[in-house]
Amino acid sequence: MHESKKAQADAEARAAPPHLHFARSAVWNTLRSSESKRSYRFAVDDFVAWYCSEPRIAFNKTVVLRYRLELESRRLSSSTINLRLDAARRLAYEAADTGLLSAGH
Repeated sequence: MHESKKAQADAEARAAPPHLHFARSAVWNTLRSSESKRSYRFAVDDFVAWYCSEPRIAFNKTVVLRYRLELESRRLSSSTINLRLDAARRLAYEAADTGLLSAGH
């Protein structure tokens, strides 16, 4: 049976390295409104699923730029791309702030 795209993305997000799970929770805890939490949860999960589907590479600025190219190839709106990139950046900042990712990565 063929999994839906969302189910596949959810499975890939669950397969994320532990430091991304912790950082993902930290991102959601910084948000106040339930609508922001919903939007960022989806955006962060999309990034993590994409990241985990790529050959294992360091989580750094180059990865975020590659993710941007991926989002543009999906022909998403500028506002959607910006939201998803912001979510990826927040994820990186949270991982760096908690010592799970070095600031240089």
